[in-house]
Amino acid sequence: LVEHNKLLNKLKTLVNNKRQWVAFNDYIDWMIMQQQATLEQTDNSVLICRAQGAITTLRKIKQLKDEVNLHG
Repeated sequence: LVEHNKLLNKLKTLVNNKRQWVAFNDYIDWMIMQQQATLEQTDNSVLICRAQGAITTLRKIKQLKDEVNLHG
């Protein structure tokens, strides 16, 4: 837990810099759209599961600011 908080603390400059955070979120949104396109275009169950997992992870990353400011 202490190590986790140290890692979060190192991210404060990223998440609290509005310009950087907005740019980072824009990039995450673009990556989510790419994965959603994969979901729409494939019938391969493995690729569907990978895309769903990627979207879940990317959405969690978008919540990083709240976690850093709460625990970091």
